[in-house]
Amino acid sequence: MFPLVQILHSEGFQITGSDVNDGDIIATVRKMGIPVTIGHHQNNVEYAEALVVTAALLPGNPEVLYAERNGIPIIPRADLLGYITYRFSNSIGVSGTHGKTTTTSMLTTILLFAGINPAAVIGGKLNLIGGYGRSGSSDMIVVEACEYVDTYHKLKTDYAIILNIDADHLDYFITLERVIASFRTFASGAKKLIIANRNDANTLKALENLDKMVIYFGEDTASDYTICDVTYSTNALYSFSLKKADGNMYGPFNLMTPGRHNVYNGAAAATLALELGCSQQAIQEGFMNFRGAGRRFEILGSRRGVTVADDYAHHPAEISVTLQAARDMGFRKIIAVFQPFTFSRTKQLLTEFTDALMVADQVVLTEIMGSREKNTFGVYSTDLAERIPNSVWFSDFEAVADWCVDYAKEGDLIITLGCGDVYKVARSIYEKLQ
Repeated sequence: MFPLVQILHSEGFQITGSDVNDGDIIATVRKMGIPVTIGHHQNNVEYAEALVVTAALLPGNPEVLYAERNGIPIIPRADLLGYITYRFSNSIGVSGTHGKTTTTSMLTTILLFAGINPAAVIGGKLNLIGGYGRSGSSDMIVVEACEYVDTYHKLKTDYAIILNIDADHLDYFITLERVIASFRTFASGAKKLIIANRNDANTLKALENLDKMVIYFGEDTASDYTICDVTYSTNALYSFSLKKADGNMYGPFNLMTPGRHNVYNGAAAATLALELGCSQQAIQEGFMNFRGAGRRFEILGSRRGVTVADDYAHHPAEISVTLQAARDMGFRKIIAVFQPFTFSRTKQLLTEFTDALMVADQVVLTEIMGSREKNTFGVYSTDLAERIPNSVWFSDFEAVADWCVDYAKEGDLIITLGCGDVYKVARSIYEKLQ
């Protein structure tokens, strides 16, 4: 919701808000002069001309019920985002089960260094723009295109990026085949060009025989832009080049965000940037000045020789690559603090979560954050803890932080993982270490 708030506020719309959980974003919104209430109550919307709602709301929300009774238009967040994209003649949708936020941030940074000044809607904080969204001054908008409940089908998409397709959000899609079909529908809406990962089998399935212009990137030599000359420096940082099918070489592009998986995110951003006419220099400067989005291997700092980091990873594939990047950075021990998100995902991917988390040396679990769900699945953090040798779990964040501070030694990394509010644990650990 926050990027939409930033864009509309900058254009003079009068906005109020409510949420169930206080945090950094709420504090930032209030600093903008926007009143935010903690808790949903009908009096929050009594004078509203429209109510914009997130897909995470539970049934029976009092603000929604009041709006329905009093004829106040209710606009799903996805619809409002769609309305905004229709105001731009060049709308870019960055999709994929993993890597959307990083790639959207990379591309936005590159375009800014290319002098294009786009609008942007990003799922994580980008320090360069001071938040999650910006209104821009050009005819271009870069949007993180989320697949959950087919949100991205509401977007006007001129250029589409597909990073990868995996089995996620199965509470909605039920099967991987339906996930693939959803991405195919998204791709079908691209009016000008699709940029896609040739090394991802599910992406190839989604685009099979699709009557659209597709430019492929990947390490597969049949790609239109082939990833080559991948080199590792230090601290899990990589560089790469791109060889176009016509023989032209671009790069090297030096990444300032850790993990080999970011080579693919970077290749996607660079491929579209080149197709849009951005110079090699602008792309190189963009990568050199992109140090990661908020909550994407975000390092809070080191105290007592212990490094504390936070990451949004909440799917096994994301956890695996994040912990592998941490492994490549040479820490003595990796202590992973994981907050499972939604009961359905935890139940369906219990084995995959187990395998991914075991890359760490020590696993600490919090309670499952149910979000939009009730625990009708009969799954608990203890079910995951029982599968992971020597793992521990705690019912409250304070106990998690205390245990980690007592356990960690000089040279260790403590990294919090999850898309809920587990970032608060990282902050608490960092404070307690002092």
